[in-house]
Amino acid sequence: MADQNFDVVVLGGGPGGYVAAIRAAQLGLKAAVVEREHLGGICLNWGCIPTKALLRSSEINHLLHNLKEFGFAADNIRFELDAIVKRSRGVAKQLSSGVAHLLKKNKVEVIMGSGRLAGAGTLVVEKAGAVIATLKSKHIILATGARARQLPSIPVDGKLVWSYREAMVPDMMPKSLLVVGSGAIGIEFASFYRNMGAEVTVVEVMDRVMPVEDAEISAFARKSFEKQGMKIMTGATVKSLKTGANNVTVTVEAAGKSQDITVDRVISAVGIVGNVEGIGLETTKVVVDRTHVVIDEYCRTAEPGIYAIGDLCGAPWLAHKASHEGVVCVEAIAGLHPHPINWTNIPGCTYCRPQVASVGLTEARAKELGHEVRVGRFPFIGNGKAIAMGEAEGMVKTVFDAKTGELLGAHMIGAEVTEMIQGYTIARTLEATEAELMHTIFPHPTISEAMHEAVLDAYGRAIHF
Repeated sequence: MADQNFDVVVLGGGPGGYVAAIRAAQLGLKAAVVEREHLGGICLNWGCIPTKALLRSSEINHLLHNLKEFGFAADNIRFELDAIVKRSRGVAKQLSSGVAHLLKKNKVEVIMGSGRLAGAGTLVVEKAGAVIATLKSKHIILATGARARQLPSIPVDGKLVWSYREAMVPDMMPKSLLVVGSGAIGIEFASFYRNMGAEVTVVEVMDRVMPVEDAEISAFARKSFEKQGMKIMTGATVKSLKTGANNVTVTVEAAGKSQDITVDRVISAVGIVGNVEGIGLETTKVVVDRTHVVIDEYCRTAEPGIYAIGDLCGAPWLAHKASHEGVVCVEAIAGLHPHPINWTNIPGCTYCRPQVASVGLTEARAKELGHEVRVGRFPFIGNGKAIAMGEAEGMVKTVFDAKTGELLGAHMIGAEVTEMIQGYTIARTLEATEAELMHTIFPHPTISEAMHEAVLDAYGRAIHF
């Protein structure tokens, strides 16, 4: 590198880091990205994108085994696991190459190596044990992401006990599987393997599955999963596991009783921890709380000139949150005075079957914060498009402030809700009330009409149920 002085240096090329660098370049700032492994980060290479490719295959498998509902018949339906995995990896590779192209197009310098803070405005980059660059910048953005949490009682060996990486590239389709954790990662893998024919047990330490979601949605999801044949164990903990030649016996404790469950494979999906080690934080005033960097609404840390975005900063651990933080952070650096980040306006999506999506406050949280609420609900069974699609299982729930009409939260479960939640997210961003939502015309026939009806229902005006 001829010049090692930059306006902005980003450590980490994931969905937060590369977006921050591109936005910086758009604003005329000289930007560099330091990435130790692969552009696009975990999300693009080993998370959001390849899992959606796998889930698409599992949806097709489910559909092929339920063709009679749509007037079709087929025999000897089978799948090729190697081809499914190969397609998933191909999708990830295509998009990773696309990120490299975007960075080059925007004249962002990319340095492949491991970065470490080394004094004010300095980032040292190493590769294979040798220093390859010393970058200087008044503004350094940390975007190093996070990794899977490891529990002593669930040692991941990559063969019989899988992390998300092994679960994404299986060399065999297990006949039975136990998933530890029912957050988005755990439930998506549980859904994939169940739809591919495996017997699936989900163990969750909290009192309900998908515990960050509204309680009503969690209950709906559990009934749906159990109807599909999943076994759900809540309020349960894994005490130990014993690996055999080609299976695992897991000791699970629930309600004071222990039982042994023997399965072909185990997936550990018990949360993530921030990648705060080895990046030089000990030389700074940056505050770390439970493995995550503490930031303000403009992604500034306690150390002047050091910023942090994405999974490194904690929940919600979502790619779109990281990207938005990256943009806000850079625009603040450039003096554009962007709106501060409102983390309650970040939608969450889980791509299981049925899909789950939400934004804002749950009903319980709204009440905890002192709101008097009006709640609306509308089931998919009252929606013509959902019935025509053969997807009548689902519901939409809205939570409004009874005094002001503010949309406090929206919660959805059913087909394509991950594509629809953005409507409510826009409403919250615009600070819309029930009046604007009621006067919005929704196209017919679409599943999105259920969104309109859930608003109407909160005010006793639902038409179709």
